[in-house]
Amino acid sequence: MIKKAGQLILIAILLFIPLSPATVRAADGLQVLESRVEVDFPMKVNFGLSAASDASITDIRLHYTVDRMRHAEVISEVSLEFEPAEMVNAEWSWDMRKTGGLPPGSSLSYWWTVRDAAGEELETEPATVQVNDDRYSWRSLSEGLITLYWYKGDDAFARELMDTAQQTLVRLHSDTGAGLESPAEIYIYARSEDLLGAMIFPQEWTGGVAYTRFSTIAIGIPPDNLGWGKRAMTHELTHLVIHQVVFNPYNDLPTWLDEGFAMYAEGSLEPVFVNLLVKAIDEDTLITVRSLASPFSAYAEESILAYAQSYSLVDLLINNYGQSKMLELLGTFQEGSGYDEALLKVYGFDMDGLNGLWLSYIVK
Repeated sequence: MIKKAGQLILIAILLFIPLSPATVRAADGLQVLESRVEVDFPMKVNFGLSAASDASITDIRLHYTVDRMRHAEVISEVSLEFEPAEMVNAEWSWDMRKTGGLPPGSSLSYWWTVRDAAGEELETEPATVQVNDDRYSWRSLSEGLITLYWYKGDDAFARELMDTAQQTLVRLHSDTGAGLESPAEIYIYARSEDLLGAMIFPQEWTGGVAYTRFSTIAIGIPPDNLGWGKRAMTHELTHLVIHQVVFNPYNDLPTWLDEGFAMYAEGSLEPVFVNLLVKAIDEDTLITVRSLASPFSAYAEESILAYAQSYSLVDLLINNYGQSKMLELLGTFQEGSGYDEALLKVYGFDMDGLNGLWLSYIVK
């Protein structure tokens, strides 16, 4: 899901969004004076509440839920610390450095419950806050289910990237039968450093990432490096589409299949991948399919070989067994099937059987 690039720059942007008093449902004697939320992208979301009552306020709770793909409604609840009094001001910060960040364009809903010593309780109506990267003046281009955002480069630059995205969807459907099931947003940063500034503790070589549960992609594509950018766009969009199709609460895809799809969608293997694959074949140092089901090595040469082999495995399955079998495999994974079980059901062999078949395929 990640392509390679530059260095980390973190820039905080503050967004103040008050909650209108009209949205507060107050009990007698207990009232919310002000509700505040401040987005410090990408580090924090800061919440604050001021409330008053005839009796001491004893309990304030923040409830929030993030808008993303999920199997069940998940509501987070935070009990705020404060000194009980008839008028209080309480604050809490959601520190993304502890939990992982949100992508640009994501949104969350939040509301408050407040109680006092007299037993009165108040619950505010839910409000929505957008988590935007306001460091840049974004422009947008939409077509079908895809909206592309960019801030540097002319209209032709954005149009070429959008055309690449649409062509990727056509090829994916032709090869696998898969397609977008919900709208996707793609954020094009003008430099890798700009992208890294939108992430929490990224690897310094990160050049693109697919936030699959948010149907969001962020990539650093300089206008003068469009060739690399189009491959990166195809790679990340493929991840997003495939994850939408197989989303389930039980199991993920084996890494070789997930990354193999993305590499295959990019087109022919680049020479660096081909050379390492040929070298591994000659030296009998290929990685087994079963090992490729786990996350790839952090060592560059081993990782490149893993990507190359994954491409070759997907090439074998698509070219030898066709689109209908691949779509059936994705459907089997969507049901939560295990790796071996899914392959056995669709193709009649497990990962070890695929490994043997693939070895014959690449040396013929």
